[in-house]
Amino acid sequence: MLLKTQGVTGVFVGAHAIADGVLTRRQLADGPFLRVLQGVYADVSQPRDHLLRCRAAALLMPDGAALGGRSAAAVLGAPSPGYGDPVTVVVPGPTAWRGPAGVRVHQTALPPSDVADDGYGMRWTTARRTAWEVGALETTATAVGVLDAMLRTDLLHEGDLGAILRERAGTRWSRRARRAFELVDRRSASPPESWVRVACALAGLPAPVLQFDVVEDGAWLGTVDLAWPEARLIVEYEGEYHFDELQIARDDVRLSRIAAAGWRVIRLAAHDLRSMDALVARIRAALAEAGFKAP
Repeated sequence: MLLKTQGVTGVFVGAHAIADGVLTRRQLADGPFLRVLQGVYADVSQPRDHLLRCRAAALLMPDGAALGGRSAAAVLGAPSPGYGDPVTVVVPGPTAWRGPAGVRVHQTALPPSDVADDGYGMRWTTARRTAWEVGALETTATAVGVLDAMLRTDLLHEGDLGAILRERAGTRWSRRARRAFELVDRRSASPPESWVRVACALAGLPAPVLQFDVVEDGAWLGTVDLAWPEARLIVEYEGEYHFDELQIARDDVRLSRIAAAGWRVIRLAAHDLRSMDALVARIRAALAEAGFKAP
């Protein structure tokens, strides 16, 4: 059963569906429906992702509000937060609306020029405004991961970040946003690569070279995620794609060839990112073993 309420297929406000005679209270309670946010439901065929929660929040937002931050970035096409992560909603001016559990409200000025919509009630901040909200609201690592992706996919351009900082110089959150903006690099191929790079920068380690081509005796051995060429050290993140058997074989051959040429290779998986302090310590130790002084 698919419902169409307020122009959004598959996501609906329960009270509206009952008032419109589409469902009875018993039918809503018995389902099968997924409760996405308080009072908002979805057909169980809908994918359980952050965009579903964005669509649910859009049905509850007050007039003039818009999805913002990481949520708007996901709508624009950047990597999406997890299903359980809060949806960010930017609300203009003073309002009593605080949103249900699972929604993070950021109350600030929001001119119409900073908002885009799909014509069906789904509203989100423009790419430049989204970049500001991401830099202002998120941790440095999270912000850089999102902003790297926005540049990589041409949602933003290099000059946009500097222009945003100039426009908002001296305002609240400007120093926090600047810290993230200064670490952005479009060459970063995934959020985990960005997080590792930021952790190293915040720990005072020298900056790695991104997407580095390893060449030995004129032969290209492969491109790697992060490299410290002077220390002949490589850090490679293996995402979900790595678990494809063919990709595993290709990566093993590539990295074995590089290691055989005298490079030290640190291979990372998702569980290694749970303790950035431990990961930074591994990288620092590897740099030290190579005779490369690091704080």
